[in-house]
Amino acid sequence: MSTQNIDHNDDGETRRDFLYLTAGAFGAVGLTSFAWPFLDSMNPAADTLAMSTIEVDISPIQEGQSITVVWQGKPVFIRHRTAAEIEQARSTDLKDLRDKQVDSDRVQNEKWLVMVGICTHLGCVPLGQKITQPKGDFGGWFCPCHGSHYDTSGRIRKGPAPKNLTVPNYKFMNDTRLLIG
Repeated sequence: MSTQNIDHNDDGETRRDFLYLTAGAFGAVGLTSFAWPFLDSMNPAADTLAMSTIEVDISPIQEGQSITVVWQGKPVFIRHRTAAEIEQARSTDLKDLRDKQVDSDRVQNEKWLVMVGICTHLGCVPLGQKITQPKGDFGGWFCPCHGSHYDTSGRIRKGPAPKNLTVPNYKFMNDTRLLIG
């Protein structure tokens, strides 16, 4: 019996080729087993995923009143706007705005303004949610840390903030329920 018959099969493959493929397959499985927990740890935590949406009952909020809810660890301002606030927000000339956005692009229902209550300058929480708090020069919100003033649509009007207050994804489930996220 010759060594050539022992080392090669009919297709010309050697035992060495088989060992290389087997070792490579085991190495790939081992690398995947090692890397998967590391990659999986980069996914959001279960408590974060649980907070990805929040349902809010808006029926007790009276006209002219605001509430703050927490969504994904951030304050969200929900304001039941008065007719005067709606008119003021609508009548603002776009050339007066730093971050040009009409009121109708910021609301789904003109009576309700929903936005993340974090100043776009340095991440402070603006004042203006409570009746006793200063509302700034434009009747909306005021960030006392650096003097940013927001109007009744949450648009930046004065101060160092570069952008309007962010409007999160939300939808009205019915007349009294709001789903944020």
